[in-house]
Amino acid sequence: MLEVQGLCVSYGAVDALRSVTFRARSGSITAILGANGAGKTTLLRTISGLVKPRSGTISFSGEELVGNPVENIARRGVSHVPEGRGVIAELTVEENLRLPTLWSMGRHQRQAAIEATFELFPRLRHFRRHHASALSGGERQMLVIGRALISCPRLLLLDEPSLGLAPLVTAQLMTLLRDRTEGTDLTVVLVEQNARSALSVSQHAVVLNLGEVVVSDEASVIAADNALRHHYLGF
Repeated sequence: MLEVQGLCVSYGAVDALRSVTFRARSGSITAILGANGAGKTTLLRTISGLVKPRSGTISFSGEELVGNPVENIARRGVSHVPEGRGVIAELTVEENLRLPTLWSMGRHQRQAAIEATFELFPRLRHFRRHHASALSGGERQMLVIGRALISCPRLLLLDEPSLGLAPLVTAQLMTLLRDRTEGTDLTVVLVEQNARSALSVSQHAVVLNLGEVVVSDEASVIAADNALRHHYLGF
């Protein structure tokens, strides 16, 4: 589904990514792990077209993404949820969910998609007429992920979805991601500071350090490597 090859990104004289290479299989979760400053967010922003790489290729379903405008990449089924729970606070929960469907769905199809999202996140149904500003941190995270999923993306890029959430909410969120990908063609690339949670739901993992790939392997292999976890992942 997604193949990143030799990706290099620089901010002035600083190399943020250095020849990053990995693959993410269709219907799976690939965790991108590493300390702050490792290049995780830059990697997602480059895949979604927000950052232009100095060199390298990004192939998605056989199509090259590098050089394409952000809106074209989104139309190809790439949905990016950046760090920070970016809801539109002045709109209601339902209005936030309606936004990504305006250009791609008719009215009846749109309403069915919104109801399906409420089935996925039942708690949001109670707030459908409330402004998003009234939501808790966990509820906002549900909303931004629901908003990303409502347009049925083929590739979902998630940047630190558990940041600031209680452990129970984090566990629920990770379980939902795992359940949402099983038996589907949805591919998730998950950037997470909480490496333990990310590894528990991922099939593959990539560990970055100072912009370089330290290891790219099955998540279970990385989780079992005590020396690697202690040195790069902090647990």
